[in-house]
Amino acid sequence: MITIRNGKERGHANFGWLDSWHSFSFGSYYDPEHMGFSDLRVINEDRVRGGEGFPSHSHRDMEIISYVLEGALAHKDSTGSGGVIRYGDVQRMSAGRGVTHSEMNGSHDEAVHFLQIWLMPERGGLPASYEEKRFSPEEKRGRFRLIASPDAAEGSLTLHQDARVYASILDKGVEVSHAFAAGRRGWVQVARGRVLVNGKELAAGDGAALTQEASVTVAGAEPSEVLLFDLQ
Repeated sequence: MITIRNGKERGHANFGWLDSWHSFSFGSYYDPEHMGFSDLRVINEDRVRGGEGFPSHSHRDMEIISYVLEGALAHKDSTGSGGVIRYGDVQRMSAGRGVTHSEMNGSHDEAVHFLQIWLMPERGGLPASYEEKRFSPEEKRGRFRLIASPDAAEGSLTLHQDARVYASILDKGVEVSHAFAAGRRGWVQVARGRVLVNGKELAAGDGAALTQEASVTVAGAEPSEVLLFDLQ
């Protein structure tokens, strides 16, 4: 079964400096029908104005992934980690027992556009940690490139949850497939472009929950970029 989450129906908050769309309940947006999917709790599509961002604040017991689509995102946290990530870079922060961090636009002039993703960790009280890696467009083009996993397989980020996250860049007419193990579920998030997910059309901002599907095939209806979550 495929359940489409229409991007235009997501929660929306616009503070001037931040334009944010929420696939699941977040902040002042609450919808009991959209509280998450499996261990996937948050997918926020954020655009932050130049020179602005999220000042220092705290989290605990959450796996947080930032996937940059355009611009530069500057990270600093209480573990001593920091840096600026750009398109192709992905960061994972495990909030664990507690971490304080800031996520600011790395440019004073240009907006940064990124997906902020939260997954529940396998257990509470883990040590806080940070990791970032680059996955070039060539690595993702025409295939599902593993970018986060519990065992850091294929050079992916280490995720403290039984979940695997893939990214793919698709030219028009190109399709990629992924098989789910028995009992697993999936979520496809369209970052840009327009695709067919098991024959159903999705556009940028749309998501699709896949339950009791043996596999998923994503085909580019136009040049596109998607994320796939393989979940419990």
